[in-house]
Amino acid sequence: MKIDVKRVAKLASLPLSEAEEEKYSKQLSKILDYIEQLNEVDTLDVEPTFNVTGLSNAMREDQVGDCTIPQEEAISNAPVKKDGFIVTKGVFNE
Repeated sequence: MKIDVKRVAKLASLPLSEAEEEKYSKQLSKILDYIEQLNEVDTLDVEPTFNVTGLSNAMREDQVGDCTIPQEEAISNAPVKKDGFIVTKGVFNE
């Protein structure tokens, strides 16, 4: 299976060299081929395993605590800010 690594890298804002594009394209193709092999395995008579520990409803009580953080601090690591908000690229604009 072939995947468009250049497009994925662009969507993720990851700069890739030509060598990296080729390398990652091969790696992702191998991973997707392996997944295709797994899809061909007959699992009709295999019972689903979703919890190997045997625990049921192992939950803790909710605890209310102070989780306020100043807006300035919350956006302090954002690369682009405007009027107290984080500026991002449009996702649906191509």
